[in-house]
Amino acid sequence: MSILILGLVLFLGAHSARIVAEDARGRFIARRGEKAWKGLYSLLSIAGFALVVWGYGLARQQPVVLWPAQAWARHLASLLTLVAFVLLAAAYVPGNGIKARLHHPMVLGVKLWALAHLLANNTLADLLLFGSFLLWAVFSFRAARARDRAAKTVYPAGTLSATLIAAVVGLLAWAAFAFWAHWAWIGVRPFG
Repeated sequence: MSILILGLVLFLGAHSARIVAEDARGRFIARRGEKAWKGLYSLLSIAGFALVVWGYGLARQQPVVLWPAQAWARHLASLLTLVAFVLLAAAYVPGNGIKARLHHPMVLGVKLWALAHLLANNTLADLLLFGSFLLWAVFSFRAARARDRAAKTVYPAGTLSATLIAAVVGLLAWAAFAFWAHWAWIGVRPFG
């Protein structure tokens, strides 16, 4: 479990600089440049991600079950992850109404993804992994909205066509992951 925790600290720590250390991040970039920041950020993120994957895999070999699994939770998780994939796509499709309305759809997608997996899974490793991501997403969204207010950021209105593209891309990505990649990469069939 310690490898999973170390990975979470590195990965989410790197991703938390704008939440807890915006000024220090700015000073680092001013002194050493944006490339140095991106290099350090990438190195910590990759190392953290590798440790999370390794640590979670190890923890799954000897699971500590915290509560009984519920069939309804798996169905709800599937629906929530579908919405999460649409939100993720909306973060990248330019000019869509979802981003115009929600402003930070990727972070909201991470919230839903983490919540869905907390509902559907029942081990200590799941609680650590998905609970950490959920907490991070809550604080990240709050910090991003505060930065938007401080900067008086205005998001342009989205178009219907871009919104539909984001929804279709999210739906297709969800289907590919739910029906193939989740089993191939993680070894769990969401629908099986």
